[in-house]
Amino acid sequence: MRVLLVEDDAMIGTSVRAGLRQDGFAIDWVTDGQAAENALAVRGGQEAYDLVLLDLGLPKKGGLDVLRGLRARGLDVPVLIMTARDAVADRVAGLDAGADDYLVKPFDLDELAARVRALHRRRSGRAEALLRHEHDSDVITLDPARREVRRNDVPVALSAREFAVLEALLERAGAVLSRTQLEEKLYGWDEEPGSNTIEVYIHGLRKKLGSDLIRNVRGVGYTIGMR
Repeated sequence: MRVLLVEDDAMIGTSVRAGLRQDGFAIDWVTDGQAAENALAVRGGQEAYDLVLLDLGLPKKGGLDVLRGLRARGLDVPVLIMTARDAVADRVAGLDAGADDYLVKPFDLDELAARVRALHRRRSGRAEALLRHEHDSDVITLDPARREVRRNDVPVALSAREFAVLEALLERAGAVLSRTQLEEKLYGWDEEPGSNTIEVYIHGLRKKLGSDLIRNVRGVGYTIGMR
């Protein structure tokens, strides 16, 4: 999952980025409202990010103005406000401006990660937290919260990157994801992917979960078929 973090406090931003990366998210971090608008515009709008974490008290352009502008342009990316403003009026203003959730600082990183997963699940149209896929005689389940994958109810050890690739493919089972699309789920701006990293992770997943689970569509990308 790719997240845009908009936070001007260096300590909070560093902590949130590190914590969410540990949970497998790809994080792009900007420190003012204008940079947030530029990031969303440059990366193509609603398809660029799965979620935006937005502070309100930002330099150059306030968080509510960023949010209102985003919604005015028709972008439906989920937005979670995280701010020290805890008055009811502030919460109402944020939610009425188009936020999907509102979290008051200080907060626990585990709660933040859970809220991020819930918003992403809601946007994907899933009520169930687990991702499940039946392939031939195998049943593959992926638990985003526990960072756990099972094959026929037997735990399978995956690297963080293998987990992220599998999650991206399972979330869009039946669709073909290009190498670029998969890389964008795995890497933030300050992380440079290698020339064949996706192929390496796909190879690892096939060895651990079945050689024909992930299909290569030549010249297009990779897919896990619908069942």
